[in-house]
Amino acid sequence: METTLRGVGVSHGVAIGEVRHMGTAVLEPPARQIAAEEAEREQGRARQAVEAVAADLMARGNLAGGEAQAVLEAQAMMAQDPELMADVERRIAVGSTAERGVYDAFAAYRELLAGAGEYLAGRVADLDDVRNRIVARLLGVPMPGVPDSDEPYVLVARDLAPADTALLDPALVLGFVTEEGGPTSHSAILARALGVPAVVALPGAGELAEGTLIAVDGSTGDIFVNPSEEKKAQLKAAAAERKAALAASTGPGATADGHKVPLLANVGGPSDVPAAVEAGAEGVGLFRTEFLFLDDSKNAPSIEKQTEAYRQVLEAFPESRVVVRVLDAGADKPLDFLTPADEPNPALGVRGLRTLLDHPDILRTQLTALAKAAEGLPVYLEVMAPMVADRADARAFADACREAGLRAKFGAMVEIPSAALRARSILQEVEFLSLGTNDLAQYTFAADRQVGAVSRLQDPWQPALLDLVALSAEAAKAEGKSCGVCGEAASDPLLACVLTGLGVTSLSMGAASIPYVRATLGKYTLAQCERAAAAARTADSAADARSAAQAVLSGE
Repeated sequence: METTLRGVGVSHGVAIGEVRHMGTAVLEPPARQIAAEEAEREQGRARQAVEAVAADLMARGNLAGGEAQAVLEAQAMMAQDPELMADVERRIAVGSTAERGVYDAFAAYRELLAGAGEYLAGRVADLDDVRNRIVARLLGVPMPGVPDSDEPYVLVARDLAPADTALLDPALVLGFVTEEGGPTSHSAILARALGVPAVVALPGAGELAEGTLIAVDGSTGDIFVNPSEEKKAQLKAAAAERKAALAASTGPGATADGHKVPLLANVGGPSDVPAAVEAGAEGVGLFRTEFLFLDDSKNAPSIEKQTEAYRQVLEAFPESRVVVRVLDAGADKPLDFLTPADEPNPALGVRGLRTLLDHPDILRTQLTALAKAAEGLPVYLEVMAPMVADRADARAFADACREAGLRAKFGAMVEIPSAALRARSILQEVEFLSLGTNDLAQYTFAADRQVGAVSRLQDPWQPALLDLVALSAEAAKAEGKSCGVCGEAASDPLLACVLTGLGVTSLSMGAASIPYVRATLGKYTLAQCERAAAAARTADSAADARSAAQAVLSGE
């Protein structure tokens, strides 16, 4: 019998296949006492296992590249945390085996994270994955993770660890469904990068029986269990229609009546460039430079290393706009040489531009490297600061850019509600705005982007978030300056039309989403987009906003 479930669609496309569940977590190791003379050997075993798991995570990151690499490198640093390792060795010294010492030390740290507020609680899934990998290595059992299968399948899990998501084989994994996560979680971002249909935040996903046939619509969030032949045919026809529309849509982003909306790519480094170029990106709207810094959490990369990495990206987009975000450290991207380890709430503490202003030498080196990288290249370099709160922040960043001799446009990211509310004031100091809708939603609704339980508040269709976008775009228009969106909201084709109607001047997204957005935007006039945006803002919920916009654009 066909039934329909509803989660949050986070990656476009349709997948039809049998359910395969993620491998189960490592069992709790037995609590066995060891003799005192065994402690040194067990401590050595624990250290070797930790280093091996960290090396494996780093290797997976190098293979995956881009956004996945940064996530996996952060996990590797988590595995090697010196305080955690010291706790493991203390437990072994008083009689625990290596595997039990690791298990108990991680459990204690897990409790600290889980009780430290939603932002840090969102790191628990990553911590559990690291623990499971270390314990599995010590026990000599297979790593938990993606199931072995010769036939394509739909992967179902409570949540997907970054190490698993990063190396999914799209030829075997038709799509995936998770019980946890949200539209801007690591799993969602990586799914879009892979081009794999995905639905997250589906209550009861784990209850889908192994081998059950399901159809996943990553655009709507619908899951059809035991779909009828008619439903399968309907979904396949819709997918074929979308594919044909994508193939027919080429060239710069624009509405049906010719209003230009440049479609740019979000990249994490040189490895992301080929996909962006292939997708027809008109430039880069967000170059996340922190990935370069995560290679070594204890030392900043040299000016030579930075210059080389920046130049590789700049060279790929001649005569195009490349927007670079300076280092966004802190919160879920800690760096030993920059961020304090004892902040009670890092998400609301010293992160982003605040960190850089506290360490002006790091900012000066990065800006100098960007200036050197752009020398002699026919590229339109723009540099923006993360987590700008007010005009004083914007002024401090612009001053730093000028002092470094940077010949580029200076901009500010709008990720804090205060920046949207006072956008016109900020624009007295900088030349453009870029809306980071992921963090803007997180701070507007006090809802951690990694916590599935609050995923409805992370939905970029929330009318309050659209209001803040509109305020920013209106301020930029009044000042004769640009206002783009570089958060995940831009990757939703329907929402891209609404953002255009709100006055946003460019859209930046993962490369895989560019063809979908280009094709959809080209169907409607600017006036239709404006009417859809107005309708969405009158709604009282994200679901109603999407429905209202859809009704306008479909002529209902």
